[in-house]
Amino acid sequence: MRQDERLQLTKDRLLDAAFELMETMDDPLAVTSRQIAAKAEVKPGMINYCFGSRENLIYQTFQTRYLSFLRREETEQIINSDLSPKDVLKRLHYVVARCLVENHKFTQAITSFVLFKRDLGQESFSFNYVKKHYDGRKTDAECSLIAYEMSAMMQLMICRKEDLKRDFGIDLDDSEQLRHYIDMRIDLLLGL
Repeated sequence: MRQDERLQLTKDRLLDAAFELMETMDDPLAVTSRQIAAKAEVKPGMINYCFGSRENLIYQTFQTRYLSFLRREETEQIINSDLSPKDVLKRLHYVVARCLVENHKFTQAITSFVLFKRDLGQESFSFNYVKKHYDGRKTDAECSLIAYEMSAMMQLMICRKEDLKRDFGIDLDDSEQLRHYIDMRIDLLLGL
């Protein structure tokens, strides 16, 4: 087996182990590097070697495992539709937000990493639609910043969904209120 194949196998084992352990815990962040490594039958140092940190492994676990719960047919229909870029963003963000709400404990587990440690140079799925929306009126850097703000604020608000409900009367568990919230945020960022 080639070295790149062994490395990919190790990454897959770490992702599987993290997923299985996170599923059993009330707080997915409570899973330790040692627990993950033991379950994957690798040395704990492989987590940093393969993912850079335990937090990034947890984030990647969410990305690869939980976002697969997104309804692919639904997202493909949105992406392939004749909707304006702004309306595509609203619909896609709603689908992602619904997944984040339904997997709330994992949203809480990854939000800190997304907000404070994720590489901001990583292109988000929103970037191309923000760029199309502005059609040259904003630079790529400005479009990237808007796309980041869009997703970061959405995650933060979902993470604090109980506070939103208590203090503002917005129940993100209610699909209509969630859709209204997403539409409002994108309208605020992209203009009416």
